[in-house]
Amino acid sequence: MDPHQIIRNPLSTEKSIRLMESENKLIFVVGRRANKHDIKQAIEKLFKVKVVGVNTYITPAGEKRAYVTFSDETPAIDIATNLGLM
Repeated sequence: MDPHQIIRNPLSTEKSIRLMESENKLIFVVGRRANKHDIKQAIEKLFKVKVVGVNTYITPAGEKRAYVTFSDETPAIDIATNLGLM
């Protein structure tokens, strides 16, 4: 599966900014059929970073979100800056 089909867009909310600063996590809206392994591979391929873990959540509106935890070597703030979130 193409990484651009898996990862739709990053989410920029107050909660995502707080998680970015405190827990080194970013939140992405992902394709509904993507599993955690696919999401991890897509993030590592697109941004060339090390992903420690992925948690997923399906909102009541039917949107799937991935909470991606990055390694200590790569701050989430740097990735967010490259994406234009900060």
